[in-house]
Amino acid sequence: MSPAEPKRQYTLRGVPADVDCALRRQAQAEGRSLNEVALDALRRGAGVPDAVAYDDLDGLIGSWQEDAAVEQTLARQDEVDPELLL
Repeated sequence: MSPAEPKRQYTLRGVPADVDCALRRQAQAEGRSLNEVALDALRRGAGVPDAVAYDDLDGLIGSWQEDAAVEQTLARQDEVDPELLL
């Protein structure tokens, strides 16, 4: 579903106590709303891929590897092109 599409509202009845407990426990542990956690569970259960589940770069933290060629290239970006100097 794209962001422009209207969202639908569901009312679920008969949610088993163990499912309710698990969803609430997960929501509290992750500091998220019960609704968000339930929607994620529905997505996974329905086989819908996490298209935009995470829109940050947290997964890359600590993964940088030193590379001399990259460092040289980055350093060149700090150089001023003499033709642009007045």
